[in-house]
Amino acid sequence: MTFSVTRLLDCRNELGESPVWDGEHNRLFWVDINGRAVHALELASGLHRTWPVPGRVGAIGRCVSGRLVAAIENTIQFLDLESGALSVLATIDFPNPQSRFNDGKIGPDGAFWIGSMDDRPQKQPESILYRVSADGTVEEKVAGLTIANGLAFSPDGRTMFHSDSRGPWIDRWELDPATGAISNRRRVVTLTNETGRPDGGACDMDGNYWSSGISARVLNKFSPDGKLLLTIPVPTLLPTMPCFGGPGMTTIFITSARENRTAEELARCPDAGALFSVSVDVAGVPVAKFADR
Repeated sequence: MTFSVTRLLDCRNELGESPVWDGEHNRLFWVDINGRAVHALELASGLHRTWPVPGRVGAIGRCVSGRLVAAIENTIQFLDLESGALSVLATIDFPNPQSRFNDGKIGPDGAFWIGSMDDRPQKQPESILYRVSADGTVEEKVAGLTIANGLAFSPDGRTMFHSDSRGPWIDRWELDPATGAISNRRRVVTLTNETGRPDGGACDMDGNYWSSGISARVLNKFSPDGKLLLTIPVPTLLPTMPCFGGPGMTTIFITSARENRTAEELARCPDAGALFSVSVDVAGVPVAKFADR
């Protein structure tokens, strides 16, 4: 099968991330972290909406209530899509005050799994992966990270993939979807210059793990044991995160970034920061909703 990555929307995000598919309304949500905004694109009409937020928004998830849950700076907040109003669910005091929230995803347990990152230029392994439940309870799950990234869950909900972009590695955990307990951590792959540093991730219904190789400008498909099965070039400077969606869940949407690029780089790649899509031959795992009801 030939894979053709095309530009879906020329949104020119500074740091596009966290695409989330909403099949009920045939739309895609995502964020621009540095642009301090949540975005949505209705695929049928092409309508592009934006909700500004008062801080860098690392990740979002859909809620059972119809709201979004968003990780903004060091807070977890609800975003009402009708009014744009925000309400705080939890505030986290990071051990490293120079941290911010980064990659996150709703797990099969109905909780918001969200990682932090050291936001200083000389990043240190002082970041944490948290689990936040709908009552505001916050658990520290994994410490000693530099840039927590790549969260994705297997079709049966019993495996969690997680990466550190500065490891650079991808780990696999056993997950109890009833309790959110994780165990039996295993390093499945250490990344190279060819595969690129691992950014956001997603799982398909065969149990494979798709990872944005941001520094190599590719989308990688790994087996559950870390074997590289496929590499798809992405025609942009910094592809950040994949998300399955569309009819049959066989489209992968890919966010991208343009932050910290020179004028010469941006002139050569004006699509930097755009939203991309590619049709693939396998369906993705639907992402759960935050259990706020």
